[in-house]
Amino acid sequence: MHPIIIFSKMDFSQSNLFGYIEDLQELTIIERPVRRSLKTPEEIERLTVDEELSDIERAVYLLSSGQDIQGTSVVANLPVLMRQNPAETLRRVLPKIREVLHVAGVEMQLTAAVSFLTVLQEELVSIHTYSHSFLHIILQHLEHRDAGVSNAWLETLLAVIEALPKETVRHEILNPLVSKAQLSQTLQSRLVSCKIMGKLANKFEAHIIKRDILPLVKSLCQDAEFEVRSCMCRQLEHIAQAIGAELTKTVVLPELVELARDEGSSVRLAAFETLVNLLDMFDADDRSQTVLPLVKSFCEKSFKADETILVSLSFHLGKLCNGLYGIFTPEQHLRFFEFYKKLSTLGLQQENGHNDNQLQVQTLEQEKKYILIRKNCAYNFPAMIVFVDPKNFHLELYSIFFCLCHDPEVPVRHTMALSFYEVAKLLNSGVYTIHKELVTLLQDESLEVLDALVGHLPEILELMTNGGENCGSENKLLSIPDLITALTTAEQRAATSLKWRTHEKLLQKYACLPHIISSDQIYYRFLHRMLTIILTNNVLPVQKAAARTLCVYLRYNRKQEQRHEVIQKLIEQLGQGKSYWNRLRFLDTCEFIMELFSKSFFCKYFFLPVLELTHDPVANVRMKLCYLLPKVKSTLRIPTDKHLLQQLELCIRKLLCQEKDKDVLTIVKRTVLELDRMEISVDAFQKRFYENDLLDQEKERQEHLLEMEQLEKEKQQNEGRSTNINNKIFEKKRRDSKTSSVLAKSITLSVPGSSSATPAGKEDKKSKLVRSQSFSTQALHPKYNTLDKCPNKSSATGYMSSVSGMGKNCMLPFTDDSFRTHSGGNSGNAAFPSSSSRNLYNSADQKSSGNKEIQSRKMNIKSRKSNS
Repeated sequence: MHPIIIFSKMDFSQSNLFGYIEDLQELTIIERPVRRSLKTPEEIERLTVDEELSDIERAVYLLSSGQDIQGTSVVANLPVLMRQNPAETLRRVLPKIREVLHVAGVEMQLTAAVSFLTVLQEELVSIHTYSHSFLHIILQHLEHRDAGVSNAWLETLLAVIEALPKETVRHEILNPLVSKAQLSQTLQSRLVSCKIMGKLANKFEAHIIKRDILPLVKSLCQDAEFEVRSCMCRQLEHIAQAIGAELTKTVVLPELVELARDEGSSVRLAAFETLVNLLDMFDADDRSQTVLPLVKSFCEKSFKADETILVSLSFHLGKLCNGLYGIFTPEQHLRFFEFYKKLSTLGLQQENGHNDNQLQVQTLEQEKKYILIRKNCAYNFPAMIVFVDPKNFHLELYSIFFCLCHDPEVPVRHTMALSFYEVAKLLNSGVYTIHKELVTLLQDESLEVLDALVGHLPEILELMTNGGENCGSENKLLSIPDLITALTTAEQRAATSLKWRTHEKLLQKYACLPHIISSDQIYYRFLHRMLTIILTNNVLPVQKAAARTLCVYLRYNRKQEQRHEVIQKLIEQLGQGKSYWNRLRFLDTCEFIMELFSKSFFCKYFFLPVLELTHDPVANVRMKLCYLLPKVKSTLRIPTDKHLLQQLELCIRKLLCQEKDKDVLTIVKRTVLELDRMEISVDAFQKRFYENDLLDQEKERQEHLLEMEQLEKEKQQNEGRSTNINNKIFEKKRRDSKTSSVLAKSITLSVPGSSSATPAGKEDKKSKLVRSQSFSTQALHPKYNTLDKCPNKSSATGYMSSVSGMGKNCMLPFTDDSFRTHSGGNSGNAAFPSSSSRNLYNSADQKSSGNKEIQSRKMNIKSRKSNS
């Protein structure tokens, strides 16, 4: 059959027809390079290399007579050749590379710089050999005509300087540098000299720097080209840190002051940034008399200059304000703060009365710089809190904080999300004032903002709910509902996006919620959502993150009914699920449970469901189970869990005998050997397991405390109900006693001297008591029947029935020890009373209650006869 081609309605007018022809011509143009890229037989013959050649011989051949792309491949493969045969590579290959590099193109030059750096970093040769064989090649190509190639070789040389000995650096690099830094040399040579001197400053002592390097530094700071002055100015920071505070004050600071007044804007900018970075090295006099006037003039002229200066100033403003904090007058303090406020909203004000096209183009060009300025203001916001004082945050900085968190540009909000934790820490007791902004950032439309905020989300939430003395309980209670809504919204938005790493990170951080909100809020808003993610999400890391967070929620859940419900869902929907993928996730969840819970908890609820997967029809599930069996065995304790150990051994025997998949059988045999080498811990503490036993005991204690807390709450509720019932009964009895006393008086008045009534009343009371006892014995039987349905740890059948029937009738306080009297000698047999024994008990109780009723009736008849 031929495929049916459905043609859409096409317009064959003249204009559209020419459009179709142009599209066809474009398709032919696209195909032409493909045809040209095919190699002719002659080219293939020329590119073919003899397979019998060794790696060294092939490299030499390709460098000698091959094409450029083949030579570049050999240069990129140089570290591999050095690992295999360093002596032959240095003797035969490296000289060829040196010859080729003189005429090589840009690509081979860049590849060679990277390969030489790799040889140094991986220490494939000694430093002495490297300086003898590689250093001269690096120095020869530092002044390459291509700026990118020159910078690549310079980066390699700067890395080499750190590893070379001082004498080699002095003779091979420092001495030739004197001639390279002269004005007679090229611009590229002088720029390279500036960067090398900044690196050499960390290599030598202060007196050598003062004698050999500082004269060159002064010369380059006064160079005729502004590029050289700017480059040397940026290296003054490294030189100042090497020579110390005294020489910096006498030598470096005067040069910086002169460069700060330079005619070139890039030179002034470099001087300003260097001054800010060196503030810690200046004393108070230098800061107040020299640095502060320069900074003030720089800030005043910044708005009239290029926006590039504003970008740098906004980035360094926080460090500058805190560095000069001690010498500011109140007026200067206010001026710098107002300057920050102006920068934080720069570009958001609408210009009125200007609609020229030239202005619009200029605004579009400036928009990116304005965004970068506001981003830098967001970066410096924590520093400005320190500058203003956290106590004045609400009055001075909250409006700026609000604007930055609601900025229309994503990079600004992203930076605010990154610095949100620092802001919360600085505010401390006033952290509740920024709660609305946290909710706003959690619900931000950009997932980049959410990803930045999630990094410190547990710490932020803890500060929000518990931070500060002034954050009263009312504020906490009001803030939590908004937070819960924002958190659920954030998770749903991350789940619907394609950025699964953000979703995974968010789920991992949500594990902190048990310390933030109540157990019921987690149960109803988050726990079931985690289970849904495990069942429906298609990304494995996201499923594992949800599984671990769910286990944490289960760990801190305070209600036994909820815990039982979650455990039952995990076993039924994951462990017994129809999809093998869900059963694999059940094993992952069990691994997290073994990590977070005590050994007894895992053995009580999950040990037998895990072993049931040995009969799984999918080989991958059985294979994963085999990998997990050593951890499963480590949860057992002897002699308490001896029956579970027997179940484990029985399952392993079945796997060894019945497994048909070769891969699974191989893993089973390997696992058996590992299990044989394992030692099982006993109930008593042992030295080798002491720390693990202590940790497990602490987990078990916390679980027990949660159960006891729940039992105590239920007990208090029951006591409250019983007291209410007793009060009602007491009121009713009091009313009945009043009416009965009135009736008794009337009876005594009407029938005087009737003494035979009292023994009859006693007999009636006795008969009522006997009947109430018979009814109470019959009412107790259902309770005993529910006790029989409670889980028994020694039986697989009993365990599964407890899991499936877990509900209101089966409570945790009935521990396994209370049922050991029912178990027989064999652990494999069921430990429940038979149905015939239950029928005997019930029939016996019915007979006893019937006899008591007959006796009570006889007594009533006798009392009536005596009365008559």
